[in-house]
Amino acid sequence: MTRSPTTLSPHWDIFCTVIDNFGDIGVTWRLAKQLSADFGIPITLWVDCLDSFQCILPTLDTKLTSQEHQGITIEHWQTPLTQTWQPGHVLIEAFACELPKNIISKHLTLPKPPLWINLDYLTAEPWIDDCHGLPSLLSDGQQRFFFFPGFSASSGGLICEHRLFEQKTAWLNNTLAQHDWLTQLGFTHLATKSANATYISVFSYATPALTALSQHWRQNKAPTHLLVPYGKSLDSLQWMLSSHEPHFITGNSYHAGNLHVHVLPMTSQEEFDKLLWFCDINIVRGEDSFLRAQWAQKPFIWHIYPQEENAHIDKLTAFMAHYCASLGSEAAQCWQALCLAFNEDHSQECVEAWLAFVQQNQALKKHAKKWPEQALNAGDLATRLVNFVKKS
Repeated sequence: MTRSPTTLSPHWDIFCTVIDNFGDIGVTWRLAKQLSADFGIPITLWVDCLDSFQCILPTLDTKLTSQEHQGITIEHWQTPLTQTWQPGHVLIEAFACELPKNIISKHLTLPKPPLWINLDYLTAEPWIDDCHGLPSLLSDGQQRFFFFPGFSASSGGLICEHRLFEQKTAWLNNTLAQHDWLTQLGFTHLATKSANATYISVFSYATPALTALSQHWRQNKAPTHLLVPYGKSLDSLQWMLSSHEPHFITGNSYHAGNLHVHVLPMTSQEEFDKLLWFCDINIVRGEDSFLRAQWAQKPFIWHIYPQEENAHIDKLTAFMAHYCASLGSEAAQCWQALCLAFNEDHSQECVEAWLAFVQQNQALKKHAKKWPEQALNAGDLATRLVNFVKKS
């Protein structure tokens, strides 16, 4: 699939439609930042919903059609497209979004068109190894390539910045930086961790399983602190509210027995990473936060996006097989039971699985520290993507 030299602009275009609030834009924004920072590639990111984007990039101006942040050009993708598209070296449609018709038409007429890549969703399912990197010839004669992120050496890999683990270690060794971070969030009192307390971040969808777990934590002898970014997770904690305060308020803390819930604002991706690094256990959802929990090297629960006919459970099972391949059988069984109960909304089973999970916490912590090296398979997604383009 060798292509002739091109005089196209050296920039790459990435198109993203926002489907699940933060998942799709979260992944594409991280990819755009890494391609720019680690490889020096000029990136133009086209996004159809700036309101959701602003939640993870607070400095974004939702009224502007075009703007620049962290060296990346961000275009508001509207229908019909109001901007003039300048063809670049690579054209990426993220997560099977449909490119604007005028771009497809222009792409067809170019003598040396950009390399067209369809970046798909992350999955641990083995079938992607046979499909990754394959070309697809469209009915109009145009060609695009499928790029599948995954956990195997034959897949497209996983998003992970080259200096991420150095940054994490440096931050965790800097108590002043952690104190400043918690102060900015309004929770300075959490800076000194209680030795017998458990700190859990919660960024999940609403589920009866979380309600059951939170009511269990209320009765624990030791304190449990939930750090919860404002959003869907709080729907499962409504039982804590009183008639005097019927809604959760960002910046406030709520208490019931030995359960302490701290409501955080939605914040940037860099600040969200710090939340995962700080906590002992992380409950995450979707794709972006799912990966970041793994890079935090802490035990976690993945609340996968629900799909029809329980297709999401197949994806969860495939990932668990990867994650548990080098984990002791007892710890693996406990962790898998907890993840399944949480995703299948089984309240009582989830509490029982949690009790077993806690008993295996040390084994799970040890495994979490080693996991990233196994998962990355000596090549992250951006690196594999750049190498793919060089060979094309």
